[in-house]
Amino acid sequence: MIKSYKFKSKSYYLVQISFTDKHGKRHQNKFRKDEFGNRITSERHARELETKAILKLKKIDQNKYAFITFSDWLLTFLSIISLTHKSSTIYQYDGDLKKWLNEEFLNTPMTDFKKSDLHEFIFKYLPIKKATPHTQKRIMRNLRRVFEAAVEEGVINKNPVKGIKVSTPPTKKLVLNTKEAENLLREAKRVRHHFYHLWAFALLSGMRSGEMAGLRWSDIDEVTETIHITRQWTNKDGYHATKTNKNRVLPISGELKGLLNELKVIGPFKATLNGLNGVSDHFEDLVLPRFKEWTYGQASQVTKEFCKRIGITQVKFHDLRATFITNLLARGVSLAKVMALAGHSKTSTTDEYLRLAGVDVKGSTEMLGYSLPVNSDSYTPLSICEHIGGNR
Repeated sequence: MIKSYKFKSKSYYLVQISFTDKHGKRHQNKFRKDEFGNRITSERHARELETKAILKLKKIDQNKYAFITFSDWLLTFLSIISLTHKSSTIYQYDGDLKKWLNEEFLNTPMTDFKKSDLHEFIFKYLPIKKATPHTQKRIMRNLRRVFEAAVEEGVINKNPVKGIKVSTPPTKKLVLNTKEAENLLREAKRVRHHFYHLWAFALLSGMRSGEMAGLRWSDIDEVTETIHITRQWTNKDGYHATKTNKNRVLPISGELKGLLNELKVIGPFKATLNGLNGVSDHFEDLVLPRFKEWTYGQASQVTKEFCKRIGITQVKFHDLRATFITNLLARGVSLAKVMALAGHSKTSTTDEYLRLAGVDVKGSTEMLGYSLPVNSDSYTPLSICEHIGGNR
């Protein structure tokens, strides 16, 4: 907008600019003098100055993120998602990306990234650093979200990760059969292994590790013989709701009741648990004992090593939950009941265990329609020599 005004009986021109950038921010500037400090004496000169000022604002709007590096943007991104995401998600993004991204990547301006750069990083650099396909896929997923947020905030125009896909082999789930589960518990009790009660509880309850870690005696109703699973404890988020944010009830079997009676004699267990989010919780009535390996994420390694030692399938700690689920399905417990006991919110999750247990195909091979020949004469196979000689 151009306005005229009087100063010491002379006419001059005022330039007033109103400009809204691509983020919706409104800029309102006005000036009475040109770049040399002289008052504007003609409308034509005022128009030229107005056009230059608007072009300058547009250029600033387009380039104000030109020198923001990935590292700088990551800090902003984490600050944004901290308002709506769990602390564990923040740690996962921050720790995972800083672990795998090199200095060159972190210091690259956000506007300089091209799809070819991301493709080379994911498929060439990460494998050199011994990243598995699953790690490649996870890092790519994290980067995609970080760049998506940058697009949403106007930092960049396009997401350079969009369209890049990583193929990963299916994760192989391992479970113990009935005899192996019994062997694990028998041998663990015989050698007085300190993980015995944890392994037994996992196999008899099917609870997640975090749910077991946060289980208190107040969660156990001895009158109705049920366990109320409402909370879990994890290193990242401390004491909080279950993974699905839903409560469930687990009936106490006779075997589990016997185990609880043993734990009652040697417990309750006390512990002060410190989460990575800075939250500290002190418990006086934990059902299960605490061990350093369990607290610091080494339970799978301990479980796998013991299974190897006693000659059974080398499962990890979480596979004991899978063993609980598959054994129930294999013995005819309905899918709906197993979902309720395991705390699955989607049928597709339990379906994976159904296939693992072989329930959906059991008996199918009896429908082949052909059989071995029936012969009353005894059958004696030809010796190798007779067979070869007869074919000469």
